Amino acid sequence: MTPDELRERLARFIATAANVTDVRIEGLRKLPGGASREIWSLDAIYRQGRDDVRLPLVLRRDPGGATLQSQRREEFRVQQAAYAEGVAVPRPYWLAEDAAALGAPSYLMQRVDGETLARRLLRDAEYAPARERLTEQLGAMLARIHAVDVARHDLRFLTAPEAGQSPALAELERYEQIYRGIAPQPHPAFELTLRWLRQHLPGDAVHTLVHGDYRIGNVIFGPEGLRAVLDWELAHVGDPAEDLGWLCVRAWRFGSDHKPVGGIGEREDLLAAYARAGGAAVDAARLRFWEVFGNLRWAIICIMQAKTHLDGLVRSVELAAIGRRIAETEIELLNLIDEP
Repeated sequence: MTPDELRERLARFIATAANVTDVRIEGLRKLPGGASREIWSLDAIYRQGRDDVRLPLVLRRDPGGATLQSQRREEFRVQQAAYAEGVAVPRPYWLAEDAAALGAPSYLMQRVDGETLARRLLRDAEYAPARERLTEQLGAMLARIHAVDVARHDLRFLTAPEAGQSPALAELERYEQIYRGIAPQPHPAFELTLRWLRQHLPGDAVHTLVHGDYRIGNVIFGPEGLRAVLDWELAHVGDPAEDLGWLCVRAWRFGSDHKPVGGIGEREDLLAAYARAGGAAVDAARLRFWEVFGNLRWAIICIMQAKTHLDGLVRSVELAAIGRRIAETEIELLNLIDEP
C-alpha cells in the first residue's frame, strides 16, 4: 500500500471511528524501528462542531507475514487497561482489527513527544538529568503496571501459566519449544543455559500483568525522564520479576555495560524503587534467574527475527542484522551461568 492510499484510508477510517467530518491527514511518515510492526506518525485534522481539531497520532500496523505474531485487538485492550489505571502510556484511540480498513490489523494512539533512542539517552548532555532519574522512574512505573487488575479489565485472553504451574517454568517451556521448532543450527551455549535455568527455577510468585518488553528503547523520555511506556504486544500474566530481569538484559544497555539496568542504573536501586512504589519484594536470586532467562529469550527472538527475513516473509536489513546478534547472547549467557 502506498502512502497516498494509506492516507486516504486513514481519513475514511477516522471519520467513521470518531464520528467527524472533513478529515485530513497531514505529516504522514513511517518511523524508523519497529522490527515486528510498522509505525507511522500523522496528524488528523477534522471539524468538530464549529472548530478545527488537530490530533497527533501514531499508527501501529502489522506488516504482514511476520513470525512473531500477536493480535492488535489484544494489544489495544491491554493498553486501554494500563491507561485507565494511570500508567504512563499513550492514550489508545481506535482499533482497526479488520485488515480491510487500513490494509492490516492496526490501531491508532496518541503521539507523545519525546525521544526513544538509547544512544541519545546514554550520551547526550541534554539527557543527563534523565540518566539520573530513570532507574527510579522505571522501577516505580513497573510497580504500577503490575498493579493493573487483569480480571477487572477482562484481560483473560492473555497467556498465563496453567493452574498449579509456576510462571518461570511456563515461560521456560514456552521459549524452549519455540527454540526447538525454529533454530536452523545447534547452539551449545543455549543448551547449557536451558539446563542451568531448570536447575535454578525460583518458587512460585504472585501472578500479575507482565509488560513483556519493558526496556530502554520501548519508553519515551525527555530531559526530565520517563514520559510514556510503549510496545504492549508481548503482555501476558506471569511473575512480575520477569519484567525486572528483562530490563537488565545486556542488549538493552546499548554498549554501556558498567550500568546493568539499561546502561543507566544499578540492580539494587531498581529493586528498591520498585518496592517503594508497592511492588512485591524480589530477591537477587529471582532477579538473576529472570536476567539469564531474558538473555536467552532475546537470543531466541533474534533467531525468530532472522528467520522471518531468511524465509522471505518480511525482507528487512534490520531483521537480518538482529540475527547476527545471536553470538553476542551466547557469550553473555556463558558468562552469566559461570558466575558463582
